Amino acid sequence: MPRAKAKGRQTRKWSGYVTKHSHALALEASVFTGDDPKKIAASLKRSAEASTQRKSEPYRSAMSMLSFYINRAGKALPASRKKVLERAKDELRKQFGRA
Repeated sequence: MPRAKAKGRQTRKWSGYVTKHSHALALEASVFTGDDPKKIAASLKRSAEASTQRKSEPYRSAMSMLSFYINRAGKALPASRKKVLERAKDELRKQFGRA
């Protein structure tokens, strides 16, 4: 993982590196842009269960990817979008039988 460069140079963030280079889950295109929490959760579940490169159980991998996306967006994530993604977390729990 690259480290931040010396002062005066462009810095890199670890989250950007992970976003570009992680192959733990092969996500469907635009999975996080949908408006239906059930579809978002189902897509994450499919990706997590199909992955052969994840390091933990499917539920944990899917939930981590969703949380990572929400946290990476930070304050730039509109409240309406965050609400949909938080509902997707609840739906993911239900789909994995953890609710």
